[in-house]
Parts: sequence; C-alpha cells; structure tokens
Amino acid sequence: MKRKAYYTRKIKRATHLLFYRRHRKPGVKGWELRRKLGSDYPKVLKILDGHLEKLDLQVKTVFEGEKPAGEPTLEQLDRARFYITLRGGLTPKENKMMGWRIDDIAGLATAIFYIIAKKGKAPREEVEDLLRNKLPGWRVDINMNRYIRYGYLAEDENKQLYLDWRTRAEIDQKALIDLLLSKEKTLNGYA
Repeated sequence: MKRKAYYTRKIKRATHLLFYRRHRKPGVKGWELRRKLGSDYPKVLKILDGHLEKLDLQVKTVFEGEKPAGEPTLEQLDRARFYITLRGGLTPKENKMMGWRIDDIAGLATAIFYIIAKKGKAPREEVEDLLRNKLPGWRVDINMNRYIRYGYLAEDENKQLYLDWRTRAEIDQKALIDLLLSKEKTLNGYA
C-alpha cells in the first residue's frame, strides 16, 4: 500500500512537470525529473505513459543528438527532454482545429523531408525555392517563419535550417520518410 501511494505521488508530480510549461521550450529535461522525482524517474514515466495511453497521449523522449542504440543509460536520459504528445498523430479534423491548412502541413512535411535528405541541414533559400514550386510565394515566407516560430525548424546565423525540438518530439521521421517514399513508388508505377 505504501509503495502504491509513493508512486501515485510521484506520478502526480511528473504530470505537473510535463504538462505545465516553465521554460521557453515545453517539456522537461531528464536531470530536472531526477532532481524532483528521484533516480527512479524512468519507472515513474513508464507508469505515467500507461495511464496516458487511455487518453491517446504518450510520454515522448527526445534525445539532443542521435538516439542511443539499445536501452539508454540514466546519464543519456538525464540529458534528454521529455514531452507529452499525441500517441496516434493528428486526424484531418484535429489538424483543422489547429488552424493549419492542408498545404501548410504539406509544406512542413516537404521541408522536413528535404532537410532529412540533406543530412540534417539545408540552406533556407533552397527549402524556400522547393516550396515555391508547390505553394504561392507569399505563403512560403509566412509558413517558413511559422515553422521556425513553432519549433519545427531552427535557423542559424548562416541561414541554415535544422530540425528543431518539436519535429523530434511530434513527428516520426522514419514513418514520414517511408510514407513519402511509398507514395513516390506508387506515383511512378513501381507498386
């Protein structure tokens, strides 16, 4: 009984930390969770994730660099950031509630795919030129600034674009690549 109460308190605390934004970026670093919840915070997050599954939400772990092969160590988890995200992704109706048009989302998917294809960085000008072939020019500037402002893309002082925290947290990059490549095969008559 004591153990259940112990984890109930920790799950409540973890929920508060993950749902309420305290920094510029949402989510919580692993070291913050360890400091507030103790060294067993990965177990607490696993239990919380089980509860969130009923609500179609999940605790997502985003590593700063490459995702470690195999089971991450406590040290790697301490440097990672944890978010609450949708488990199954957005439906078209939910996309409309976000206020995004379908071409805005298509532009974001195209930009993300292009940056991935360029090994994680691409000049902003190249991405904009690619999008101008598919979208009206005035929408490209608005969308690029929105993608950066919302944390999907990041831009450095050399006008290079990178994938930012929100892309790593919300978008399954492998599934996006597989989806786009399967559509390409179908359009070219390979499937």
